[in-house]
Amino acid sequence: MTKKLDLLVIGAGMAGVAAADKCAAQGWQVAIVDALPYGGTCALRGCDPKKILRRGAEIVDSARLMSGKGIDEGGLSISWPDLMEHKRGFTDPVPRSMEDGLVSNGVTTLHGRARFTGAQRVEIDGVSYDADRFLVATGARPRPLDFPGHELLVASSDFLSLEALPDRILFVGGGFISFEFAHIAARAGSSTVVVDRGERPLKSFDPDLVDLLVERGRDVGVDLRRATSIVEVRPSDGGYRVVVEHDGGQETIETDLVVHGAGRVAELDGLGLEDAGVEWGERGIVVADHLQSTTNPAVWAAGDAADTDGLPLTPVAVSEAKVAASNMIKETTTVPDYSGTPTAVFTIPELVRVGLLEQEAHDQGIDVAVRYHDTSDWYSSYRVGGATSAAKILVDRATDQVVGAHLLGPEYAELVNTLGVAVKLGLTTRQLKSATAAYPTVGSDLGSLL
Repeated sequence: MTKKLDLLVIGAGMAGVAAADKCAAQGWQVAIVDALPYGGTCALRGCDPKKILRRGAEIVDSARLMSGKGIDEGGLSISWPDLMEHKRGFTDPVPRSMEDGLVSNGVTTLHGRARFTGAQRVEIDGVSYDADRFLVATGARPRPLDFPGHELLVASSDFLSLEALPDRILFVGGGFISFEFAHIAARAGSSTVVVDRGERPLKSFDPDLVDLLVERGRDVGVDLRRATSIVEVRPSDGGYRVVVEHDGGQETIETDLVVHGAGRVAELDGLGLEDAGVEWGERGIVVADHLQSTTNPAVWAAGDAADTDGLPLTPVAVSEAKVAASNMIKETTTVPDYSGTPTAVFTIPELVRVGLLEQEAHDQGIDVAVRYHDTSDWYSSYRVGGATSAAKILVDRATDQVVGAHLLGPEYAELVNTLGVAVKLGLTTRQLKSATAAYPTVGSDLGSLL
C-alpha cells in the first residue's frame, strides 16, 4: 500500500524540522524521515556539543591568562569524562523533544532510510510514499580521502563522543573542525598536530588574523604543519603512525588518534536521486536560486544538500528551508538573502567574519578603507588577562558603509552579530557610532573600531 502526502521531508535536522513545521501549519499532510536520531548534526554531532566542550577549554585558558593577576590556576584541569557527561545532558534529550514537537504540530515522524523509486515516490523500509513535493535536507558527511589507511580516521562526530581524550591527536585538514577541536584538546592536555596540505589554513578568513590565531595556538601546543600532505596512516602499538610529506621530504608522526577535518560533502549517496531524475553532485542537489531542483520540480533542497551560494552553516540551512517551504506554499520563487551572514571559528579566542574579505573588496572595485586595530591592550582584553585580539573593519569610502568585518578575540562572536546587521542593511559607520552601547562591554568597543 502506498501512502500519499503533500510533503515528505528527508532529513530531521534543524532545516528539515523548520520546513516540516511550517508546511504542517498550513494543514498539509507532512511527514519527515531520518535514519539517525532526530536533531541533525548541529544539535547532536556538531555546533552545540562542540561549544559545550569548548567551555571547559575556555575556563582553563581564562585561568591561565589571569595567573599572577589574582587567580591561582594550580591544580586546574579538565575531567574529560565529566565534561562529556555534561555534553550528553544537552544532547541526549534532543531527539525525543524534537520528535514530540513535530508530532504535536501534526507532522508524521518516520524512521529509516529513504530512497527515491520514481519522480514522486520514496520507499522507506519497504513502505512506499507518494508526495506532491519533497524537501531534501540531509546535511553533509566527511569528504572521502584516498591515501592508504584513510579508513582508520575518525569523524568529528566520533571525537565529540570520546569517553577518554588521547594523549596525542593528529587532525587532518586546516579548516573549522581541526582548529576548533585542536584548541579544545590542547587545553585539555593533549598533544595536538594539525596537518594542512595548503599554505594557508582557514582560507575563508582574513589571513592577517589567521596568522595571529596560529601563533596563539602554537603558544598553547597546537602544532600546525602547513603545505604538508598525508602519505599513509597505519596502526602501531595501540596508536598510529602517520607518514607526512613536506617540501619533498617525509616524516613519521606517532599519534593515538587521527581525526578527519578535511572538509565535507553533501550526504546524498543512497537516496536514489537518479531514479527521481534529480541532478546532483558533491556540492548538493542542483537547484534554481529559489531552491527547487532544476530537473525535477517536485524536489527541493536546503542546507548542505543544496548546491547554493549559502555558507555551510545551520542558520543558513534553516533560512533556506523556510524560504523553500514558503515558495512551496505560495507557489513563488523567492530567493534566500545571504547578505550579512556571520561565520565563526570557535577556537580560543574565536575568529569571526562577516561580509567581504579585503581582497574581495578590491576585486569588486570598492575603494575600501581598512581600519585595523590590535586590540590586545584595550580594556576589554586587559580585563581578561591580556588576550590575543585584533579587528579589521572594511568601509566603502564612497558610501561610508561597512562592507566587511574580521575579528579575533574573546566575545567577538557576539560583536560580529551587530556588524552583520550593518552589512545586511547597508548601515554607515556614522549610524553605528550614533548608538550608545552598555559600558564596559566588548560591544562598546565598536565605535572605536570604526
